[in-house]
Amino acid sequence: MTQANQAFDVIVVGGGGSGLAAAIEARAAGAQVLLLEKNGKLGGSTAWSIGSITTTGTPHQIRRDIVDRPQDHYADMPLFAGALAGRDNDELRRILCDEVPDAFRWLMSLGVRFYGPMPEPPHKQPRMHNVLPNSLSYIYHLGRHARSVGIDIRLGVRVTSLLAEGGRVTGVACGDGGHVHARRAVILAAGDFTNDPELKARYMGAQQAKVEGVNTTATGDGQKLALALGAQIVNGDLALGPEIRFIAPARTTLVRRLPPWRSLAWAMEWAMGHVPQALLRPFIMGFLTTALAPSQSLFEHGAILVNKDGKRFCDEQDRPALALADQPGKFGYILIDGRLAQQFSAWPHFVSTAPGVAYAYVPDYRRNRPDVFTEAASLTELARKLQMPPQALETAAGKRKGETPFIALGPVKPVFVHNEGGLAVDTRHRVLDAQGKPISGLYAAGSTGQGGLLLKGHGHHLAWAFVSGRRAGRIAAHEVMPV
Repeated sequence: MTQANQAFDVIVVGGGGSGLAAAIEARAAGAQVLLLEKNGKLGGSTAWSIGSITTTGTPHQIRRDIVDRPQDHYADMPLFAGALAGRDNDELRRILCDEVPDAFRWLMSLGVRFYGPMPEPPHKQPRMHNVLPNSLSYIYHLGRHARSVGIDIRLGVRVTSLLAEGGRVTGVACGDGGHVHARRAVILAAGDFTNDPELKARYMGAQQAKVEGVNTTATGDGQKLALALGAQIVNGDLALGPEIRFIAPARTTLVRRLPPWRSLAWAMEWAMGHVPQALLRPFIMGFLTTALAPSQSLFEHGAILVNKDGKRFCDEQDRPALALADQPGKFGYILIDGRLAQQFSAWPHFVSTAPGVAYAYVPDYRRNRPDVFTEAASLTELARKLQMPPQALETAAGKRKGETPFIALGPVKPVFVHNEGGLAVDTRHRVLDAQGKPISGLYAAGSTGQGGLLLKGHGHHLAWAFVSGRRAGRIAAHEVMPV
């Protein structure tokens, strides 16, 4: 792929949302840009996400006469962080809230379409917007635009180290042995480390290191590249998860197969606002029963978690995902009886939810996810269907034998969705060393360059991906070249 002495103005490492945004903006600023992605296609964690982005002052809010400002968004974000608010990077939070409205319109100008805004307390205004038809829309439109403006995109190329000379980053070394030089800067936009046991063990703990990430290629490549040059990670111990999630369907769902065409997204946006919810609900359930985690409320009301051998192995209300990581195959089943099944068939008791969008109940899983829904008239019959020892399941149920029928939801697995451990960066997205000084020629965006910013609540990680990527690209393109 690479050749010695090949050079570009800006090199972007990572082909997800933040990397594409950085590459596009650097190119718009006049730079010659190379984007390197280790996987065989663009996407990163952006493509795996639900696709929500949270912002203010959108056309969607204006159409509904919602008055909402960046300063209001800034004031609400700490409400999600709670006791952790003191660990937030207030300067980066201000940048996020001030600049995400423009990033949202920029995405729309490239062809991305949204439905919303949706409420998500403690936000005081509805400001969460959901991408249509799915999160692949971001990658489709950004990737197409990147290629159209002449960005050199190379897939299947892993960066193994950063080149440095005289204290300045000057390029990258790749897995094929080639070097590429950066005349101005390198931008690290390679995601988080939710699927890297080494960094998780170092910053989170040995037990957390056993839990896989939803994005199996999120191995902290950008963080590792910078750590080798003396950079530091901030808030490495914080993460969303681990949490329990249903295994993915064997076949890609209809919602994920929908092409991200502008015409289709426009039609969906119109339908979401005009078609009766009763008609839309089957479509929404196809997404909702696939992408989200079972509610903790199931366990609070008496559901139990058993492993593949039918044994109950933990207190389901005390971090069950961590305990599940030690079980055979790292998977288990949620066991409920007829009473609970009836209770979780209607509001306010739901199995899963996308905030402000819809709620999925037991009948929805029976209809939409037969691969994770097993029902029987007795525990013995249920054990037989799940290939478990009947006595083990009887023992696990104990006093919870309850009413028939008995239902097993699963398999479920423990996963990390994303973590907050990004490189320390300044307000210009320059990577900082252990003394807090910028490493010359090195920038970071998205989860790689989160800089201590806390992104609790839906839609903030993608908001930061696009805001930080765009800013890092623009700033890096104007990096003063050494004499």
